[in-house]
Amino acid sequence: MTPQERAERSAAAMWAGDAASKHLGMVLDTVGPGHAILSFTVRPEHLNGHGICHGGYIFTLADSAFAFACNSYNRLVVAQHNAITYLSPGQEGERLIAEAAEVSRSGRSGVYDVTVTGGDGRKLALFRGASRQIDGTHFKEET
Repeated sequence: MTPQERAERSAAAMWAGDAASKHLGMVLDTVGPGHAILSFTVRPEHLNGHGICHGGYIFTLADSAFAFACNSYNRLVVAQHNAITYLSPGQEGERLIAEAAEVSRSGRSGVYDVTVTGGDGRKLALFRGASRQIDGTHFKEET
């Protein structure tokens, strides 16, 4: 099995049970080893009292992209620590794109950066996630 096939199968297994991402209207656009892109369109129910996309939804989008990137090796991986910096607001009707990329992976630990951009390409947020591998796999691999 190629690394790309492993990433795709891991993502399919995760997506099947990911009610939260689906509920928010997210789409898994791309996945590969240590990499994932997810997106969603800001709907009226995503807006805060200022009429802009609530930061929690931007964080959730980034966190989901992080999860698919760090789980792309057919190992169960969870978040250990996350931080986000907001740069620009998301607007109603705008498609937000979160691109996660592996920075470091060693032993059971990893670090991933996620950039969230708006429909016009501007950066909305920068997210850094630290991951920790736990016991288990997403699917059984033939040996």
